[in-house]
Amino acid sequence: MSQGKKLRNGHRGSQVLESEQIQCLVGTLRTGRLPKAPGLPSNPFSPSGAGVWISPLAHKLATFICHVSQAWLTVGITSESQQGHRGLLDTLASLYRVLSTAEQKQITVLVHLADSDPSWLRNTVLHISSLYRSQILTGHLLLIHAPSSAYPTVNSVQKISQGHIYSKQNVDHAFLMSFATKLSTYFLLIEDDVFCAPNFVNHIRSKVTNRKPNTWVLIEFSNMGFLGKLFHSRDLPLLAHFLLLFHQERPLNWLIHHFCTILAQQSPILCRPFLFYHRLPRFAFENKTLTGQEKGPRGPDNLPGTVFTDMRLFGVYSPQEAYTLDESFFFTYNVSTGNYLTVILNHTADLNRVQVRTGSITDGDYILEKGQVELGYSPEGMSPNCTRFTLLGHLAQGQLDHIVLKDSGNQVKCVKLAVNANQVGGLMIRHIYLWGSETPERESWSELMVNYDMSN
Repeated sequence: MSQGKKLRNGHRGSQVLESEQIQCLVGTLRTGRLPKAPGLPSNPFSPSGAGVWISPLAHKLATFICHVSQAWLTVGITSESQQGHRGLLDTLASLYRVLSTAEQKQITVLVHLADSDPSWLRNTVLHISSLYRSQILTGHLLLIHAPSSAYPTVNSVQKISQGHIYSKQNVDHAFLMSFATKLSTYFLLIEDDVFCAPNFVNHIRSKVTNRKPNTWVLIEFSNMGFLGKLFHSRDLPLLAHFLLLFHQERPLNWLIHHFCTILAQQSPILCRPFLFYHRLPRFAFENKTLTGQEKGPRGPDNLPGTVFTDMRLFGVYSPQEAYTLDESFFFTYNVSTGNYLTVILNHTADLNRVQVRTGSITDGDYILEKGQVELGYSPEGMSPNCTRFTLLGHLAQGQLDHIVLKDSGNQVKCVKLAVNANQVGGLMIRHIYLWGSETPERESWSELMVNYDMSN
C-alpha cells in the first residue's frame, strides 16, 4: 500500500443541510470523501445529494467561515448517544479547563457526532454551541456529522454480529481522521468520556520535540484502548483508508497498532505518566473517587489554602493540583521517608472528614505504598509549618477516608500527607478532600477586656 494513495480531505461548500428533523441546526456543508473500500460505496461519505455538516449550528451563528488556519494539534473525539450528551460535555469542560488561552489558539477540537438520533443531535449541538460560542466562531471547535447513508448497508444478520460493532466504530473514526488531515501538524485521538491532565499540551510537545519526526508513527499517552493516541496528521489519510479496508475485521485499537507495525514502528512508545483517563460511572468508583454515598448531600468543601511539598517537582505537575475539586493530580517520583505534601489552610477550620486518594483510577499504579495523614494546629511565626501535629490515620493501599472526631477536628490549620518509607518510581497524589468549615473568629482575651471596659 503506497502512501501516494492519499485520501482526499474533501472540498468546502456553502450549502445548508436540509433536514426536517434538525431544521433548527443551520450551517455550512463540508463534504468528506474517502476511497473505495470492500463493502462500502465508492464514495461512502459523499453519496448523491447527501452532505456532512460542519457548523456552529445555532440561529445566531448561521454564517460560518469554513476556512480554518492550520493548528499545531487537532484533538479528535467521536461521540454517540449512549453517554447522553453529558459525557461529551464533561470531556470538553475538562479539556478547555486545562488549556491556557495561548494553547487554545494552537489547538483545533474536532468532534464527530456519530449518531443518527435527531433529538440527541439537536440537544448536543445546542448545548455545545451555547457553552463554546467563541471557540466555534474562531474555528477552534468544529462539529461534524456524517449521515447514515454514508455508512455501509447491513442486513439483519450482520447487525447482531461482532463485526458490525467493529464496523461502526471504525468507519466513525475513519471519517474523523479523514476530515482532520489538513487541520494541524499532529492529531490526538481521545474519547468522549475522559478527563485530561493539567498542561497535557506542554507534556506532549516536550515528547514530540525530543523525537525525530521520522522515528515514530504513534505515541501513546494512555494505555486504555484507543485513548490518548498521537499521530502525524500526514499519516491520517492512509490510516483512514486502512480502517475502511478492514472495518469489519478487528476493533479500532487493534487496527491502530497493526497499522503502526506496517509502517515499521515495531515497539509501542508509551509515555508515562498517562495524561488521559476514563470517567468511570459514579456508582462504580468504589475507593477510587467520591461515590454518591460518599458525597452525601454535598461534596467536599476544600477550604482556601496553599500546598507545600519537599517532593521532587516533575514536568508540568504542580503540588496545588492535589488540592482541587477537579480531576487534576500531582505526580512525582522516588519519594523518601519523611517527604511530605502539606495543605496550609488560609484560616483555621473545624473538619469533620478527610479523604486522600493516591494512584491511577484505572490500574491502581503509582499509589503511596506507606504513608500517613496528620492534622496540624497552631501555626508559628511566618513559617507555613504548624507547631503541633496529631496522627489521623495510615493509608491502606494508598487510600484514606476518615471521619474526624470533634476533639481533633477543631481549629485545624494544616493537613499533611507524610511518606513513611522510601519508594522507587512514580507517585500520583490524585486529591486531598476536606469536609468542614472555617473556624468562627474568636476574640482574643485582650480584645474581650477592651470591649468590656468600653461597655462600662
